[in-house]
Amino acid sequence: MKAKTVNILGIDFINLRFDDVVEIAARNIEEQKKSFIVTANPEIVMYACEHTEYRQIVQTAAMVVPDGIGIVIASKLINHPLEERVAGYDLMVRLLELGDQKKWRIYLLGGKDYTNKKAVYNISKRYPNVQIVGSHHGFFDWNETTVADEIKAVQPDIVFVALGFPKQEQWIARNIDSFTKGLFMGVGGSIDVLAGEVKRAPLFWRKLNLEWLYRLLKQPSRWRRILALPRFLIKIFQIKLSK
Repeated sequence: MKAKTVNILGIDFINLRFDDVVEIAARNIEEQKKSFIVTANPEIVMYACEHTEYRQIVQTAAMVVPDGIGIVIASKLINHPLEERVAGYDLMVRLLELGDQKKWRIYLLGGKDYTNKKAVYNISKRYPNVQIVGSHHGFFDWNETTVADEIKAVQPDIVFVALGFPKQEQWIARNIDSFTKGLFMGVGGSIDVLAGEVKRAPLFWRKLNLEWLYRLLKQPSRWRRILALPRFLIKIFQIKLSK
């Protein structure tokens, strides 16, 4: 399958349906290939626009998936519609489901120590055939290679990195070359959902593409992050009008 992309503010988003993205990711794991997935929403795109080094890191990913309805809306506004939203949490869960079937080896990096341990426990209960070969909280010294060396030693099929952006993508870019295989994916706040610390929006809200609003209502402190969405859409409209 030849993957098509749609360029939105300098970021090439994979233009595939959710199931096709899963198929590519699973095939890379089964073939023991090394790959890097970025789940990008408008906030990440705006950060990439303003930080060249981070944008270059995102551009090295094997797949950048549209995690955010704002990205899908933008693609329609520029007349290059994406197939559908590929939510990072949904992608993580599907990979865990497949990992349960195929006994994949998983490493979970990031979050607070308590959150990390709770997420590991919940994953073990829900997906008993997944082999969690290691985990580590997200508060460690990047100048030491201890964590990266520990991960390499256990040879995971998937490394879920929950350091929040831009740190998770920066950590992956800094270390991925020293690995011989594995799918590396930044999962941000998904670890909090898996740990049961944060509740995901009910299906009704998700179907209406209002998950962002639900999260804002539950966590008002996120309001500064939400401001990236109107800034993002203004940029898209400027491009549309200029054409």
